[in-house]
Amino acid sequence: EFCERFSYYGMKAVLTLYFINYLHWNQNLSTAVYHAFSSLCYFTPILGALIADSWLGKFKTIVYLSVVYVLGHVVKSVGAIPSVGDSTIHIALSMMGLILIAFGTGGIKPCVAAFGGDQFDEEHTNERRKFFSIFYMSINAGSLLSTVITPILRGNVQCFGGDCYALAFGVPAILMVIALVVFISGSGMYKKSPPEGNVLLDVCRCLGLAIKNRWMSSKYDSKRKHWLDWAEEKYPKRLIHEIKMVLRVLVLFIPLPMFWALFDQQGSRWTLQATRMNMAFMLNALLILMFVPIFDVVVYPLIGLCRINLTPLKKMAVGMIFAALAFGAATLVEVNVMKTVVEPAPRGQCLLQVYNLADSDVKLSIPGSNLFSQPIKSYEDPQAYQHLELGGHNKTITVGINHNGHFHECGETFTEQKAYSLVLHSKTSGIVCQLVSLKFKYCSNRFINTRSEAVNVTMAGVDFYIPADYGISPNKSANNVHIAWQIPQYALMTAGEVMFSIPGIEFSYSQAPANMKSLLQAGWLLTVAFGNVIVLIVAEGAGLDQWMEFLLFAGLLVAVCIIFSIMAYFYTYVDLGELDKLFPDKTVNEDEDDLKKDQTDDTT
Repeated sequence: EFCERFSYYGMKAVLTLYFINYLHWNQNLSTAVYHAFSSLCYFTPILGALIADSWLGKFKTIVYLSVVYVLGHVVKSVGAIPSVGDSTIHIALSMMGLILIAFGTGGIKPCVAAFGGDQFDEEHTNERRKFFSIFYMSINAGSLLSTVITPILRGNVQCFGGDCYALAFGVPAILMVIALVVFISGSGMYKKSPPEGNVLLDVCRCLGLAIKNRWMSSKYDSKRKHWLDWAEEKYPKRLIHEIKMVLRVLVLFIPLPMFWALFDQQGSRWTLQATRMNMAFMLNALLILMFVPIFDVVVYPLIGLCRINLTPLKKMAVGMIFAALAFGAATLVEVNVMKTVVEPAPRGQCLLQVYNLADSDVKLSIPGSNLFSQPIKSYEDPQAYQHLELGGHNKTITVGINHNGHFHECGETFTEQKAYSLVLHSKTSGIVCQLVSLKFKYCSNRFINTRSEAVNVTMAGVDFYIPADYGISPNKSANNVHIAWQIPQYALMTAGEVMFSIPGIEFSYSQAPANMKSLLQAGWLLTVAFGNVIVLIVAEGAGLDQWMEFLLFAGLLVAVCIIFSIMAYFYTYVDLGELDKLFPDKTVNEDEDDLKKDQTDDTT
């Protein structure tokens, strides 16, 4: 699990930047494709659960789909080699690789957790709970190392004349091979449950018959306690009871996608927020490794001493509140980041701002543009950056300047997606133009010295040397929003994850009948898929400023948490041991034989 998660998260750590910097997609498209891929990774577990429960069993399903997983990484890595075809080929190979990875990782997801749980007998609930905690720590240990190492491989190692995305995607492929070899090597030690037939098909047929009989029943027919009881004429009572158990859990899952809609933005919106600050890091995995033992050894025992019965569903509700608070903190950070950062212009355009340091007003004229149509006053704070159309990668433009009735021209070359400041000052010979560019990544400062001698300025511990006679200092960062301001939102989100995800996995396994554990794990993973769909809808359709979008998500999760808490209050936990007492093995076998006989008769 450590190696597999290193493989998956290592690839995802650079995926958004790969879309933006290598495939040259914009932020919204990159975010949309990122979450579409994440969503597909959590829709495919249904396929994996179906294969495992009805055909191959969990062990073989994990092995075969891991091979598909490795092929996806290899194709993705080849697509990141610049010499392999043109941009269309790169996009095609990248999408093909991502689809294979989605089927591989998604297919094994419900099987791995359920296969691990199968190694424990029902009476070993505490050991099984510890296993799921260690299992989750392994996930995040792999995630932590991969999110540190993979970006280094991309940025610090140069290949093919640029960032080495091919190596960054190739290393996860090697780790996935290691994961597969290690897993197969332990084959002799595992407890392997054989597949128990096409459970999903039996469930669907039972549901269909119950709905059909309920719809066609008349008022003279005897009443049923539950609508599923209308299938009793053909299906075993135990199967019907098990489906009722699963449906009660699946209904509880309905509000859960909203948590994942917030959680998975750590890899998209929060990453993009970090790139506009003065450094970037991935804190979630590190905090998970700290928080899991802290919660297991300190927090939960202390809550138990207070005689508070903290059930898995209560833990999940508290986790939702922490996630909502995390997005409240992210909103505050985003508001401050936006004050210090200039957003880049789209392709084919640049940004332009004019400083008039001449002794009187000037009027600008730019061929083919009506920008700066009003006179620009002397020594007045400049207007906001204006979008200048270039019509290509770069363009040389002759700027006309009218100053005190005299006309001057400045020829300047502009490059797309850059920001420029045009500084004007007067000399005896006329107007002098200076074009300087701005750094986008974070707040940058520079000084213009109108004096006849050089000046040194220190601001926030940063030294600026400004040459004389309208000299301009280099861009330097000072007073910008530090990446450390993201720590509170990561800490809150990680606390939410520990209280939501680990109890959620344990709850899904413990409340599932033996023959439907992979199926219910797949249902749990589907909530992640729908969470990413929610992000897709909001990111593409809402059109809100980023801070407003963060605030919207926080508010929605609070509302969903209230709904979930009400639903959880009325949920009754199931003891699987009681299920065997209600339906002894003899009755089950007889009912299943009758069911198979009925299905054989139907086909003949």
